[in-house]
Amino acid sequence: MEHSKVNANRLFYGSCFALITTAFSFAIAAGILDQLITELELTASQAGLITSMWFAGFPISMVIGGLIYHKVGGKAIMQFAFFAHAVGIILLIYSGSYVLLLLANLLIGLGNGCTEAACNPMIADAYEGNRMSTMMNRFHMWFPGGIAIGSLLSGFMTDFEILGRTQMWLLLIPTFIYAYLFWGQHWPKAKVQEAATLEGNFKAMITPLFLFIAICMSLTAISEFGPNQWVGLILSKSGAQPMLVLALTAGLMAVARYFGGSMVARFDQTGVLLGSAILATIGIYLFSTQTGAMAYVAAVVFALGIAYFWPNMIGLVATKVPKSGALGMSIIGAIGMFSTSIFQRIIGGWIDSDRAEAMEQGLTGDELELVSGQATLETMTLFPGLLIILFTILYFWMKNRKPNTEAEIATA
Repeated sequence: MEHSKVNANRLFYGSCFALITTAFSFAIAAGILDQLITELELTASQAGLITSMWFAGFPISMVIGGLIYHKVGGKAIMQFAFFAHAVGIILLIYSGSYVLLLLANLLIGLGNGCTEAACNPMIADAYEGNRMSTMMNRFHMWFPGGIAIGSLLSGFMTDFEILGRTQMWLLLIPTFIYAYLFWGQHWPKAKVQEAATLEGNFKAMITPLFLFIAICMSLTAISEFGPNQWVGLILSKSGAQPMLVLALTAGLMAVARYFGGSMVARFDQTGVLLGSAILATIGIYLFSTQTGAMAYVAAVVFALGIAYFWPNMIGLVATKVPKSGALGMSIIGAIGMFSTSIFQRIIGGWIDSDRAEAMEQGLTGDELELVSGQATLETMTLFPGLLIILFTILYFWMKNRKPNTEAEIATA
């Protein structure tokens, strides 16, 4: 298959609509959870398991997709993604049982993971140099951007009393658009020959650099998703509007990622990641100490801090460990998802401990929730705080390390 036959821009737009489908499923499916609990008389534990299926399917298909990417091709992986998305969405709309809801969320999660597994290496192979970093950031802008759009559309439909599962029909719009854009398209070949073999992938992934990046990824993911999961609940007790804070965060992340290529061109990926860790630490600290209007200032700093984490960690693997190929990028993404799942339980323990301590001080009601929640957020500054140290090490490591293989020179 000749490279000239590859329509990189059409593939890129298709990837963006596939990621919008992922974002819509995250924003809208979460919004109908209360209705499902009422309709089917589910316990909180059952509802939590339904939600966990979304997160379980994501890393599973990312890893499997990375393993088979160069065998079956990105096109086949996205064909399965379309099947999983379409069937999962329709099941979610029409299912009347707990078991089918579990299956629906698992399928949607599998489709979402396939999107990352297929589209990240496609962008890495289709574009060169800083253009690749630019397009990687612009691809990933559609996750926060899609969440913001999905939340607004969901709110608009709710205002017109279009409620619950009816809103899920929205997910099929970007799903069919990306299916159309991918239809009949050729996918690019791997830029680096070793990246197309599992042996080459595994050898690259047991290097000190890849393992170091993997540790960093586990911390960048929880720095982004950890506070986002809890900050709305905490800020609702402080006089701020949680939905406005979350919308502001998502919107700023999308804008920042659009201009991510320029930032990488100026500061390199390692410099951007170090600056991001500093801003994320300041943002989470502000969340832990400020209330009312200052919460929106904290949201701005936090959003600018976490915006560049995910796309540039994926891009770092593509440019600095190119022989790891599609599998390396998928493994890094899966590590981010798995670490988020693991750390969320730890954060929950921190909240319980801080709440018990605040109760011993005689606090009750909103004051209890605010004080204990902010204490937990202060503890969460540990994640990006550690990243400041790790990314400082990585910055000088990469600055003093010249490309010494054909693979690295090809992507430099």
